Amino acid sequence: MAVEQRELAANEVLLEVEGLHTQFFTEQGVVKAVDGVSFTIEKGKVLGIVGESGCGKSITALSIMRLLPEPRGRIVSGTITFHPPDGGSVNITKLDRHSAEMRSIRGQHIAMIFQEPMTSLNPVYTVGDQIIEAIQLHQNVDKEAARQRAIEVLHQVDIPDPERRINEYPHQMSGGQRQRVMIAMALSCYPSILIADEPTTALDVTIQAKILRNMRRLQQQYGMAIILITHDLGVIGQMADDVLVMYVGRKVEQASVRQLFLNPLHPYTQGLLRSIPLIGLRGKKLQPIAGSVPSPYNLPEGCCFAPRCPQAMPKCRQEVPIEAEVEPGHFVACWLYK
Repeated sequence: MAVEQRELAANEVLLEVEGLHTQFFTEQGVVKAVDGVSFTIEKGKVLGIVGESGCGKSITALSIMRLLPEPRGRIVSGTITFHPPDGGSVNITKLDRHSAEMRSIRGQHIAMIFQEPMTSLNPVYTVGDQIIEAIQLHQNVDKEAARQRAIEVLHQVDIPDPERRINEYPHQMSGGQRQRVMIAMALSCYPSILIADEPTTALDVTIQAKILRNMRRLQQQYGMAIILITHDLGVIGQMADDVLVMYVGRKVEQASVRQLFLNPLHPYTQGLLRSIPLIGLRGKKLQPIAGSVPSPYNLPEGCCFAPRCPQAMPKCRQEVPIEAEVEPGHFVACWLYK
């Protein structure tokens, strides 16, 4: 698998998400968690997905992995197309989430690091047993070979003394080490795409920096693509090649990381960047975005950001903005640019 990935042509698209609509059907009403989002991810690239809590970042990832809590939450329209390294294409949205084909894709080809490792790791099994189980589920190897592979990936993510730590339980490890175990488990089957959902949340800055360096090094080593979900624009600036900004389930802007930081177009993106504390600007007040995120059960007409937007026009409160390519590779959904 690793050899196959290195033979992939440059700029090859591994995943296409087109017009994805994911909704939750609750007693209070229908929640449009992901509302028409489209993007692609190429081999060897890092796509950052950023936005406030509740904007649909994690639900986008769970939709790709087909891990939504059905039937309450489900994909109602759109397509998610995966292009395996050995050729062809698979429409993930057409697969049964419990089918052998979907289980093969999930973990072997597309792996995910979840936000909180203590809820993702089983407390009654050693970390080694859990990694070995994942390897044997997707690779045709015996238990001893799987154990050696588990030790290898623990070493790659800088777990000290992996031959001993492989026999430890999750509670015997620190938060940073548990997060690295999750990364090791995700990498154990040489995935083409790694989805990392807030991989450094609740970790101190030193451990955060080390985990991000490890992810970047391993990504380059394996030639895989990464979808990095975070609310931290500092992490985006450090890791991402391209950035997708979401607000209340919709994509409002997408650009290269350089374009986004040098020339943010959407008022929401501009607000996010203005709210970041910067070194050297002592005494200068931060400018938080006014107002709050609307209730998913009572979204405003037109642009959902209009009630908080200092540049809102009457049209913004009446019609949903159409996405426009303002410059090559730089897309924005805002009536200021139509």
